[in-house]
Amino acid sequence: MKANHVDSTIKQEDFLEAREATALLGVKLQTLYAYASRGLIESVAGPSGRARRYARADLERLKARHEARSGHGPVAAGAMRWGEPVLDSAITAIDGRGPHYRGHTAAALAEEGVSFEAVAELLWAGQLPPQAPQWPRPSFDLKALAPLLPEDAAPLTTMALLLPAMAARDPERFAAPREADVARARLLLATLGAALVPAPAKPAPAKGKAPPKSKGRGAAGIASALATALGHGNAEATALLNRALILVADHELNVSTFTARVAASAGADLYACVSAALSAASGPLHGGACDRIEAFVADIGKPERARAAVTERARRGEAIPGFGHPLYPDGDPRAVTLLQAAEKLAPKAGPLRTLLALVKAMEETDRGRPTIDTALVALCLALGARPGTAAGLFALGRCAGWVAHVLEQRDAAVLLRPRARYVGAPPPA
Repeated sequence: MKANHVDSTIKQEDFLEAREATALLGVKLQTLYAYASRGLIESVAGPSGRARRYARADLERLKARHEARSGHGPVAAGAMRWGEPVLDSAITAIDGRGPHYRGHTAAALAEEGVSFEAVAELLWAGQLPPQAPQWPRPSFDLKALAPLLPEDAAPLTTMALLLPAMAARDPERFAAPREADVARARLLLATLGAALVPAPAKPAPAKGKAPPKSKGRGAAGIASALATALGHGNAEATALLNRALILVADHELNVSTFTARVAASAGADLYACVSAALSAASGPLHGGACDRIEAFVADIGKPERARAAVTERARRGEAIPGFGHPLYPDGDPRAVTLLQAAEKLAPKAGPLRTLLALVKAMEETDRGRPTIDTALVALCLALGARPGTAAGLFALGRCAGWVAHVLEQRDAAVLLRPRARYVGAPPPA
């Protein structure tokens, strides 16, 4: 034992009685005595000769070590399944109103016309910039990737190839200072934006007002470039794309963001972290859900077939992608205004009318409300974008959040290394 007498300077609250100690550790009294006799827990005599007391610090240290070895069983397992929080973050809070970025409601930022670039800076630095951010123009020649890509390559495929290509040309990317990586992130997002619609579409007659110029925080950079490349160089399309990018900019510890943080915790460079996140986002249960929605809408074909398609899938026990979000039991608030704006932008677009009919059929049969993925598909259908653009738009917007979490994880300086709860065959004796 470490002590056999009472020190008058010892604070009694720093020590627990045997009953309290065993409850904290979840062990029997005999086990507690064994720990104390082996010197793992300091014990002292209680006041006025009462039963021995045990050091709280030693008890908590021993408890933490046991939990680390065991993976903390059900608690750890539940935390990885839409359960308990697994780490601290000051970036995004989520409630029924949607995400809140550093204390600013995402929906309000989108509605007020704050630029996507300004919101990205908010996520990275913790406050909105007082003036419109001036981001660099893309410097990477996307034509260099053409020989490596099929003609119909989806935007996510182009982005996935672009990231390591940019990394190979940046020898200073390793262990870069924060400000250098923020500058790198600006160029990275601008280049990914160019890769989303690499070849400008044939210009369409501009309808409505011209795209807004940069004023204060309301710059229209990436959104304006996307709208022009899609052949919709007007204020309505620009504002809608800017709104979409803001609404998907971050969503706490989703699959792709957590992947980025794990890579960052290992010291990977910014391109590698974003590449890891993009790979996770390509999965059909995450950002790739947009592709599944597009395919389903194409299968439906016409608005009048939507309800029958829903019924048929229900008969086969098949889930319909893009409806129902675990964090929003009353409906994804990010999707509502985006769907309404998409319909206003192109009310006669055939595929969009089919998607809106699907939304109506799902609501009338009480089978779920649309998620942000469905809203992104609606936007891209309204703009006449090619298949795969919605998933790329999701990745482009979410990249702002990925960078924010990479920076925050580096500041934490902790290697993310969960434990597995082994359930296989017992090890050999």
